Formats: sequence, C-alpha cells, structure tokens
Amino acid sequence: MGIEEFDVFVIGTGTAGKGVAKDCAEAGWKVAIADNREYGGTCPNRGCDPKKVLVGITEIIERSQNMMGLGISKMPEVNWQDLQKFKLKFTEAIPAATEKDLAELGIKMYHQSPKFLDENTLSVEGKTVKAKKIVIATGNKPMPLKIPGAELMLNSDDFLELEKLPESMIFIGAGYIGMEFAHIAARLGVEVTMIDTEPRPLSNFDEDMVAHLTDASEKIGIKFIFNAKASKVEKLRKYLRVTAETKDGEEVSAKAELVFNTAGRVPSIDELDLEKGNVAFTNKGISVNEHLQNTSNKDVYACGDVSDSEGLPLTPLSSQESRVVSANLLGKYNKTEAHYPPQPSVVFTLPNVASVGLSEQQAKERGFDYVVNHKSAPSWFNSKRIANRHYAFKVIKDKKTEQVLGAHLVGPEAGEMINMFVMAMCGGLSCKDLKAMIFAYPTWSNDIKGMT
Repeated sequence: MGIEEFDVFVIGTGTAGKGVAKDCAEAGWKVAIADNREYGGTCPNRGCDPKKVLVGITEIIERSQNMMGLGISKMPEVNWQDLQKFKLKFTEAIPAATEKDLAELGIKMYHQSPKFLDENTLSVEGKTVKAKKIVIATGNKPMPLKIPGAELMLNSDDFLELEKLPESMIFIGAGYIGMEFAHIAARLGVEVTMIDTEPRPLSNFDEDMVAHLTDASEKIGIKFIFNAKASKVEKLRKYLRVTAETKDGEEVSAKAELVFNTAGRVPSIDELDLEKGNVAFTNKGISVNEHLQNTSNKDVYACGDVSDSEGLPLTPLSSQESRVVSANLLGKYNKTEAHYPPQPSVVFTLPNVASVGLSEQQAKERGFDYVVNHKSAPSWFNSKRIANRHYAFKVIKDKKTEQVLGAHLVGPEAGEMINMFVMAMCGGLSCKDLKAMIFAYPTWSNDIKGMT
C-alpha cells in the first residue's frame, strides 16, 4: 500500500483545527485531520460549555441565598444527576456532529495522535502519510504534577463527569479552572480546600478585584492554603491526604474524599515527536512568527492554544488564529499577519472576575500618563436590587485622550460587562464618548458610564 499524500494535514479537531480543515477543504484541497480524543475539542466537550451549564445552577442557588427573607422563603433543591443529564444535552452530540460535518467535506479522519517522521511525513494509525503543509492545533491539557501519589488525583475532565458529589474535595491550584470548579462544588454543599503556591488565587488578575472574590469564596466555605507547594498525595482508609510545604518550610496537610489537579494547563505536544519534524517549540507551545508559521519548519503552522503567540488560550482567539492560518495557506503563502485586539478574560466564579487591557503596573511600565478610577460599588442599584455584596471596578484610562487602557471588574455580570469595554477600546472611544451614549436603564451595561 502506497503512502497517501495530502495538501494539508491538521492535528486537532477543536475550534482552531476544525476551522482550518474546513476552509481548505472548501477551497478544493485534499485534507486530513486527526485527534486522539473525541472530535470537537476541549471547549464544547469538556471545557467552557459544560462548565457554564454547571455554573448556571449555582447562579440560581446564589441568587436565592442572597434573597432569603427578601422575597425568597425556601431554598431550591439541587439534583446533581439531573443536572449532569441536562449537561449531556450540550455535549453528547458534539463528536458525531463534528465528524459528520468533516466527512461531508471529504476530509479524511484519523483517531490517533500523529507523530512526525520528518518535516512533511507523519505516522498515524500505523500508516505513513505525507502532507505539503501541516497544521498543529492540539490545544492544551492538564499540567501533570510530578509528586508521589499523583495517580490518585483527578482533573477537570473528571469533575465534569462525576456521577455524584462527595462530601469533600481538595483542589491543587487556584487558577481560573480550580476557582471555577471550587465555586461550583462549594455552592452545591461540598467542603472545599484549595492549595496554591501563590499568596492569593488568580495571580494573573488584578489583586484588588481578586480580594473581593477571595472574600466571597471564604464566605461560602472555601478554605485556602496559600504559599504552599503540594509534595505528596496519600491514600488513607476513607480519605486522600495532601501534604504541602509552605515557603517557610513548614509542612501542612488537608484531607478530602477527592483531590483534583488544577495546577494549570500545558501545550499538548508531547506525543508529536516534534524534534523529528524539525518543529521548534517552547514550554508555551509551538514557536511561530507573525504569520503563525513555525520558525524552523516552514511547512508547519500552529493556531489556537498550542501556538506560542500573543493570543491568550481562549476559544475566541483560537477562531481568530484559525482564520489567519487559513488565509496564509490559501493565499500562497504568508500575506496575512496575526493581529491581536484587546483580549478579555473572565473567571466564571460568583462573582465573576473579568479583565481586559493593561494593569496599573503595565500602564506604568509602558510610560502612559494615566488615571485610575477604582471603587467598590455594592450599593449601586443593580447590585443592591439582588442583595449582592461583591461589586467593584478598576478602570485605567489615558489622562490626555481619556481612552480606556484597561478595565478590571468583579461582580455578578462582570463577564458580560467587560465586553462593553472591549468595544470601547477596539473602537477608540473615549470615556467622554461613553458617557455621552444613551444606554438602557437600569442595566448592568449602563453602569460602565459611572466607572469611566
């Protein structure tokens, strides 16, 4: 049997890889695609979408708790099994639907992670294939913790598939994944402990905004152990015990029925044998230039979370980078550069934490003459009407132009409100322009006029 040849071979079936494969197939190219997991990628199968479905029920719980005695007299009962069945309505059909769409375009599908044999040759499913161009869009995966007992830990995928909730959980890592799942669990009655090497959660977000979230987290029963590095996990009779060492050299421990590794995510590239393909990479992913072309193998491109680019590891950025790669492949070659507008990031805890643009420190380092509008605003009408206790903002604007340089929010609808700041920044609107607009009242979006 001869070696099959393709115009482009795409590795990864998430938002980025699927987009490139479809674009090239519709242009008449001979296309193949491969994935070692279910087709469709992380976000719809085991990430953003199912997570947000679970968050939805906790929004009801939180609102009910806040309004107890203010119109609510009885808390709703939660059935985890029913919630999981509801979540399946969003995830169950994704793999088959993705494969159906790709098959209709004549794309050859493989269900294994390929390995490079040389710059244009791959081994997949026991077959050798060649491709004129190869696109790596494998995304990220949980970062392994190399400590004794690591095999006893679960990850975010496992959390989403839990058949029942335990009485207690430990999360090792207080980044956005750990915090989001910790909030879901705690609001559903689980005793939650979080261990992190940093002095606070969410070290990439504004410290003042995160302080409000930390307070809200502790009020729902989440226990934090900060400045501590997990050193081992042990199986006891009923519980698992996590031992950690603090920065002061002290040993601390916590026990729970389940332990989750939420220490972060790393590029999913370890199975590709990149060295054999002369594909340069870093610990942040595939090394790329402004065209998202690999810096050492010019026939390789990378897009989405796995590319070591300026784009944040977020689904909207994956779509954007996918379009750049498609344009460069189909435009014969490299006429399109990747450009990155302001990129919002949201933590879907309750309250949400949201951010876009520069921090105070970044504005200072870049030499801006700026002013900061920072306030805690739980007494504002939109917050007060739902008895919400955590609502704050920090807006950084250029002193001369009054354009927004950065916005940092914490509150029930911060994830939606941050998009208004994105629009203002992308449109070059000044705070004076925003204040002159007429927004519907009383809406959360209208509050941004008071923030600027």
